[in-house]
Amino acid sequence: MTDRDTAFADYFAKRSDALRRTAYLLCGDWHRAEDLVQVTFAKLYLAWRRITRHEALDGYARQTLVRTFLSERRLGWFRKEKTGEQLTDTPVSDIGPEDRMVLLDALTRVPPGQRAVLVLRYWEDLSVEQTAALLKCSTGTVKSQAARGLQTLRDLLTTVESPVPFDRKRTAR
Repeated sequence: MTDRDTAFADYFAKRSDALRRTAYLLCGDWHRAEDLVQVTFAKLYLAWRRITRHEALDGYARQTLVRTFLSERRLGWFRKEKTGEQLTDTPVSDIGPEDRMVLLDALTRVPPGQRAVLVLRYWEDLSVEQTAALLKCSTGTVKSQAARGLQTLRDLLTTVESPVPFDRKRTAR
């Protein structure tokens, strides 16, 4: 194994779980998330010599993941298939597992562009400027997509029998 392969394998071992969780939030399916992560790491491997000099390697990987997701959605071959039982990571401390599943289901029904902004802003905790740079759009677009995405989530969650408590103060950044 070359030094390049060893460095890549180490990076993969450290970051694949985090990217998989982000991919799951983007697409709403663990199997599809795994596919997105595999495609992302394949792209990273092809560019590994060039990107290892990149100071923000995690940002580059995240950007590649989001662009792969959005690109596949545009191509039209993305099939949304529901799996039988969907597993979750460790539950968020202030909501129960049932509410978390309701929230994740609602997130899958948010349009892909808005979903990407929501995941980057509120899951990855990126600033408006960082999200805009990653998606190559203006900060105004990020703000409007975040507002629309949050409103869509609110609308979806208020129609559910047991809505997830949605605290405006926590989501307004």
